[in-house]
Amino acid sequence: MSQIRSIAVAVALLATATATLLTGCVPLVVAGAVGGTALVATDRRSVGAQADDEAIELKLADAINTQYGESVHAIATSYNGIVLLSGEVPNQGIWASIGNLAKNTVKVRIVHNELAVGPNADLSVRSNDTFITSKVKTRFVEASKEFSATHVKVVTQRGIVYLMGIVTRPEGDAAARIASTTTGVVRVVKLFEYIAAPPPPPQTSPPATSTTTPTPATTTPVPK
Repeated sequence: MSQIRSIAVAVALLATATATLLTGCVPLVVAGAVGGTALVATDRRSVGAQADDEAIELKLADAINTQYGESVHAIATSYNGIVLLSGEVPNQGIWASIGNLAKNTVKVRIVHNELAVGPNADLSVRSNDTFITSKVKTRFVEASKEFSATHVKVVTQRGIVYLMGIVTRPEGDAAARIASTTTGVVRVVKLFEYIAAPPPPPQTSPPATSTTTPTPATTTPVPK
């Protein structure tokens, strides 16, 4: 009986490890094992901003579901108060309505309405988008010398990759380049907030503060 139990535990651990690798969340799992503060420390948003983003996403998800249910496939992603609306809606009127919902949500600063007017993407398309996101995240982890993967949020819809985060311009350019050369990516849209790259401060000085500047969405063509 003990041998069977040991085998079951081993299988469960293997399944968990496999799922983690497929979703490209290895850094999050490692940081969580060290302590919850590790994730906060690697995020350039304040703790309050992270909480606000979660609240914004929950409010919009509830509002969209209450008004439109399964007639739309609309996802709201918030990063530092900048909201990305992605997915599909049946007509221009609903496109505008959901955009207004986002604009009127407390703590939202900017809305990028990237909803497509058309039929909802089927399961195969959504599954492929999830797979593309995992590949891009994995490549970001491998490029840790250029930027931290924890500073860039990846959202994929219909093969279009949206990049959000608080980054320097070199970091943003590197992320866009890596995403655009990932198999299956149709287009890359940058929705970053940019910060200046301060010189390394002396060890005896307090860390320098920086300000963020929202910029219009930019698109990076995918090499053919």
